[in-house]
Amino acid sequence: MNKAELIEAVAKATKLTKVDAELALNTALDTIKKSVKKGDDVTLIGFGTFTKSKRKARTGRNPQTGKEIKIPAMTVPKFRPGREFKDTVK
Repeated sequence: MNKAELIEAVAKATKLTKVDAELALNTALDTIKKSVKKGDDVTLIGFGTFTKSKRKARTGRNPQTGKEIKIPAMTVPKFRPGREFKDTVK
């Protein structure tokens, strides 16, 4: 399912127009992104938690040449699925 299909499904389930469903989805996603960027965790009970995680600097390899490269430390988004979501997927 892509974003357009998700918007269509939300519009159908909530009897909103596609434009309103898209606005609601985009607003929710933007709010999650901004909160995680600030360092806040976003927890949706039953779905999961979005967090910000730090990765240490490490050494990797270029798969084409085999040459070692240094991968810098960075901050990345992380998602931990909730129990209800895990049980649904099983």
